[in-house]
Amino acid sequence: MTDASATAARRPGEQTLTALGLGAPALDPADASPHAFPGGGRWRTEIPSCEGPEALAVVLDEAARLDVPIHRISQGSGVWMLTDAEITEMAGASAARGIELCLFTGPRGTWDTGGSVRSDSRGAGLRARGHDAVAGCVEDAVRATELGVRCLLVADEGVLWTLHRARTTGLIPADTTLKVSALIGPVNPASYAVFERLGADSVNVPSDLTLDHLTEIRRVSGAPMDMYIEAPDDLGGYVRMYEVAELIRRGAPLYLKFGLSKAPGIYPYGHHLRELTLATARERVRRGRLALDLLARHGAAGDMAPLGSRLAGPLHRFPTGA
Repeated sequence: MTDASATAARRPGEQTLTALGLGAPALDPADASPHAFPGGGRWRTEIPSCEGPEALAVVLDEAARLDVPIHRISQGSGVWMLTDAEITEMAGASAARGIELCLFTGPRGTWDTGGSVRSDSRGAGLRARGHDAVAGCVEDAVRATELGVRCLLVADEGVLWTLHRARTTGLIPADTTLKVSALIGPVNPASYAVFERLGADSVNVPSDLTLDHLTEIRRVSGAPMDMYIEAPDDLGGYVRMYEVAELIRRGAPLYLKFGLSKAPGIYPYGHHLRELTLATARERVRRGRLALDLLARHGAAGDMAPLGSRLAGPLHRFPTGA
């Protein structure tokens, strides 16, 4: 494959449509993101909803079988839903393959006793309600990092800022990365920049953002972005497979998340959901293979970040006062 420019147009069906007089207008080079991951590369991969050691083993086996490179594996039920032995096993298996393991922190508004999240307005959403909920997230973070986990998923701005302060003061390891959940993902450049300054090392944006929205964000922030190329139904069920090359062009540095639509929810995970969880874990990897095949056909596969890379590089932060 030739090493094409990261900002070159890569669109499906372009040659055929042009020959038929239906070609699209040329892309504007100014729309391309000027940012990349440290060490090179404009995109990384993530397999989400990997809910325990068994699901992780399925993902790793399927990734080897289908030759799907993986930079990060994330879990959605939470640190509290895993035993110490399970966390240690997952951290060891991921580290042995140079894959970043990301676990979700603590209590969330959707699972506690608050009623507002069940109202028509969905008030408060996933955020940590009260001091004790923040404390639970911090407890999860300390426990997970002590067991070898170096990426934490958060769904509350206050928890994000607290954990960022904790790592700057050495209360959790300094190389811990903090990932903002799609469940509170920002939808405009100003809010995206705020999440970066609060300590986010990657920010999951909703999958319904337009290409222009991504360009707007990239004009104010180079913080890595996460996006479901296929979103779960509870996040809209969007399938943006054919846009993957342009999503990278506009949104880099970008984590391609291979979710799964038309699949029942599995959070919080337990063994009563075992067969479903393993089957959907396997299919998420296959979805990854489909997206990677599209990138190859569109001449865009050469911009992948090196496997084993995980850090976000220098980012803008609010002063911690510590």
